[in-house]
Amino acid sequence: QVQLVESGGGSVQAGGSLRLSCPASGSTYSMGWFRQAPGKEREGVAAIHTGDGSTYYAGSVKGRFTISQDKAKHTTYLQMNSLKPEDTAMYYCAAATGIVSWWAFLLPSAYNSWGRGTQVTVSS
Repeated sequence: QVQLVESGGGSVQAGGSLRLSCPASGSTYSMGWFRQAPGKEREGVAAIHTGDGSTYYAGSVKGRFTISQDKAKHTTYLQMNSLKPEDTAMYYCAAATGIVSWWAFLLPSAYNSWGRGTQVTVSS
């Protein structure tokens, strides 16, 4: 397992932007961003294959969020633009150290290391 610490959350108005960061303590196969709102299940938002850079997005954020990485720093970012009140949630960074099938990149069960989360609140 790797250690993950998210940062960059906060409170913004609708239409605003935030950038989340997640440095990892070691090498990973894939990195993902997930979110969980009160009373809802944790859902995959975006993921990246750290080897070839392939990216995956949930339909609800495609075109607004961008996942990227700095391989040298083992750090993954989530740039969130055009934020909406429904984006309000606790955002978690996750790492997978084993192989992840292409259809599983946005599934929480594919990841074996998790950060503690950073809160994102979007007001209307």
